Amino acid sequence: MKSAGNSKKISWAKHQKRWFGKWHLYLGIIAGAIVAFVGLTGSILVFQDEIDRALNPKLFGVIAQKQKMPVEELVPLIKKNYPKLKIDYLMLNNFKNPNEAYSVLDLKSNEETFINPYTGKIGGKRIHTSSFIHVVTELHRTLLIPVVGRYICGLASLCLLILTISGLRLWIPKKWKQLKSALTVRFSGSFKRQNYDWHNSLGFYSSPIVAILSLTGFSITFSTLVIPLLFVLSGKSPQGVAQLLGAKSAWHARAVPLPLKQVVAAVKEKMPDAHIGGIAFPADKMGTYRLDVLSGSLPKQGKREMLVVDQYTGKVLLNSRKDFPNVGNAYLSWLTPIHYGSFGGRPTQLIAIIAGLMPLALFITGFVIWWPRYKKQKRGNKQKTNDADFDASLATVLDEKKSEPAKIKTPLPKPGKYFVINFISGLKYALIILPISFIMGALYGLPSGIIIQPAVFVVAFSCVMVCLNFTCALLSQVFNILFLIPFKNGSDQVTRYFALSTAFLVCYLAVYMVLLNTGWEVF
Repeated sequence: MKSAGNSKKISWAKHQKRWFGKWHLYLGIIAGAIVAFVGLTGSILVFQDEIDRALNPKLFGVIAQKQKMPVEELVPLIKKNYPKLKIDYLMLNNFKNPNEAYSVLDLKSNEETFINPYTGKIGGKRIHTSSFIHVVTELHRTLLIPVVGRYICGLASLCLLILTISGLRLWIPKKWKQLKSALTVRFSGSFKRQNYDWHNSLGFYSSPIVAILSLTGFSITFSTLVIPLLFVLSGKSPQGVAQLLGAKSAWHARAVPLPLKQVVAAVKEKMPDAHIGGIAFPADKMGTYRLDVLSGSLPKQGKREMLVVDQYTGKVLLNSRKDFPNVGNAYLSWLTPIHYGSFGGRPTQLIAIIAGLMPLALFITGFVIWWPRYKKQKRGNKQKTNDADFDASLATVLDEKKSEPAKIKTPLPKPGKYFVINFISGLKYALIILPISFIMGALYGLPSGIIIQPAVFVVAFSCVMVCLNFTCALLSQVFNILFLIPFKNGSDQVTRYFALSTAFLVCYLAVYMVLLNTGWEVF
């Protein structure tokens, strides 16, 4: 009985490896080039601020004076001196740098005007959408394809995550003594062997950070789906969140907009420890002020928070510090910094650059592995069926088949028991992958000394992916029960998928609740 059980495990392991192998191969062929391009452009964007300033020193540079003007005094001066200048958004570019200009954006014309923060005078202009960094950003986010390009890149991020997981499954050696060879490159081997070793080694060592970048990239692209789900998991109503984000000013016929000074005062009252990083001005009479503020002590950008203020009364309509759950603040403060590696300064930026280049390296080495095999298979398909060697090998196989005892198909347990068996297996898998998720985030922040936050963040946003996966599994199982099983075409693999997904959901939700709804302020 024991040997029969072991043979079943070995059979399942082989089947699982073939299944992962197909996913890895087909996704690599279909999405590999896009994933590589998105990773390459993402590596450039890691230092987007530095590159933009290096390419445009005359626009960003100013001569430092005694003190920068307060923003509530600077804006009225700009409007007085340049009445035709439309201000949709004022960006306080790196307000800590005394030699850097602020910039004003006109969202309709895409004109960006640079303002001297000491004098309020214009230092230069450009069309923001024509700048090098903006073009690279659009390539990274949309491939310059209108509307649908954004979702292509988002799905490419998901493909990269699946490629990473499937690659790791294929990488696992059969025996522990093979582990050393699986982690190193045999430089004495042939080109083919070295290429294969490089593919395996690079894929393994970069997998934690590549997985995080793909997870955050997916979350950024599909934010309209991810944000409501995060709030629901934290016990917040999606409708309530929509109302907060869509808050309007209380306009009436006699309403008079408040001076910016009073709006800024409201910010200082609610968040005295924060600095204003940017101001979005009301677009119309119902519009509001949105103030993006920075606080905390993150080396690069600081903790990003947000206030929405009524332009007539100065009432704070949204305070992210108070109105958002922990995970909402995590999304606002950490998502982009983790995606580009800016949360930990230079160490994490360098890690993000290397990880961004990995899809390109893996695509090239993977192609070198696949192409000769593909050509060999193609030549094999063209051989004539009356080839003597082919006939001999076929006859041998047939003789062996005849000598084998007939395989008896083992009947599956009852549906309920089958679900429970696979649910328990799923719990085992989840309890292995959960700590791995935590360790991945910790490794990312380790060089900069910021460990807990990225680790918790990865677990939280992995929970989002688990929830989305469970939704797909549930819909598949409902279809299986309603339309396939009644006609005796039901699939036990769908039931297995649903059971495994349910187990992952239970584990991740439990940890999510503990980490993010217990008042543990890590964000």
